[in-house]
This record gives sequence, structure tokens and C-alpha cells, in this order.
Amino acid sequence: MNNRLYVGNLAYSMRDESLIQQFSQFGSVTSAKVMMERETGRSKGFGFVEMGSDTEAQDAINGLNGRSVEGRAMTVNIARPMEARPSFGGGGDRGGYRGSRY
Repeated sequence: MNNRLYVGNLAYSMRDESLIQQFSQFGSVTSAKVMMERETGRSKGFGFVEMGSDTEAQDAINGLNGRSVEGRAMTVNIARPMEARPSFGGGGDRGGYRGSRY
């Protein structure tokens, strides 16, 4: 198992400290991060929590998955590794002047 958790369906007002508060009742929280939009600084509605052990992570899943926090039922499960995104590469002819005279 893994001790890194995905936390979804968060209220947009949730911050890192709120996640720590919710999850610390199930053990030690190594890290907690609510993902934020770069441009606006607004929450994306999900985050990640790392618990001190696999047992604590499972306890947090059992205790918090589906629990209503700030009016929204949180989704808590084991975080999956990020999938590789396809590389579209660069380049290609985009037109314009390239040193030739038509």
C-alpha cells in the first residue's frame, strides 16, 4: 500500500492547514497540499496528503472518504502515480518569414 492520499471534491475554501486538521485525527501528517490555480490562486478542488504510515493512511481513508466537510463529501483514496502526458513536440511550419523571399 501507499501512504500518499488523493483528496477530491474539496470545498474551494479549503487550504493546506484545513487538510492537516482533518487528517491529523488519524495519525501524523507528513505533508498536505491543496492544488491551486496559478493565475487566480483559487483552489482546484483537490489535493494530496501524505500520512506517516500505511496504516494511518488506511485509517484516514476509512474515516474521511465520503465525510461532508464544508458542505461537500470528500473523496479520499490512495494517490495513483501521475501518468505521463503525451509529448506533442515543438516546431512545425507555422508560416511567416524564414529567410526566404517567397
